[in-house]
Amino acid sequence: MVEGRFVSYLRVSTKRQGDSGLGLEAQRKAVTDFLNGGAWSLVTEVVEVESGKRADRPKLAEALRLCRLHNATLVIAKLDRLSRDAHFLLGLQRAGVRFVAADMPEANEMVVGIMAVVAQAERKMISTRTKAALAAAKERGVKLGGPTHHLPAEAAKAAAVSASIRSTKAQRRADDLARDIAELRTEGAISLRELAAGLDRRNIRTARGTAWTATAVRRVLAMLETKLSA
Repeated sequence: MVEGRFVSYLRVSTKRQGDSGLGLEAQRKAVTDFLNGGAWSLVTEVVEVESGKRADRPKLAEALRLCRLHNATLVIAKLDRLSRDAHFLLGLQRAGVRFVAADMPEANEMVVGIMAVVAQAERKMISTRTKAALAAAKERGVKLGGPTHHLPAEAAKAAAVSASIRSTKAQRRADDLARDIAELRTEGAISLRELAAGLDRRNIRTARGTAWTATAVRRVLAMLETKLSA
């Protein structure tokens, strides 16, 4: 049984198909049939008119942004609606979004090809090495969480990698939220509390899955302002 939140991504190759709905209805039905009967909710449907040969698809980028904001899974009707290009699918994995194809739900790992599998294995190995190095340092009595200049070289490097990953994820999260915050400000939300309430009304949760607070909004704004001033 399908559960969770989903963002549906439908794509056609020509404007004529987009205007007429040709091809879209079949994709929409495939997605609906796949989700049917489960405890699921569809955040939104995103439709793109673009050739599959191009990787710069603004609507797909928007769908991925919404998936990250709502902790949702990207659902597509057919694998070829994304691309036959393994490089592009690897980029999709790097976007940090789960995805599934209605016509072959068990193949969501296979479709990325050998390159994506290797990249995924490398990320897992880095994570494993980081955890192992930190655990070994802790067993030796090294205090973690503070300055790293006193750590052994390997543990210090692992801590730096871990901090960099967390920072990158936080910045990407802030970038994803920028549009919604700007829209809320246009609607009259000025204070941090008003922005927090607005994000909650849009069913957007924090990275931890909790409701927004003024402090959480302040952190996001600080990251956005730092990026603009860089």
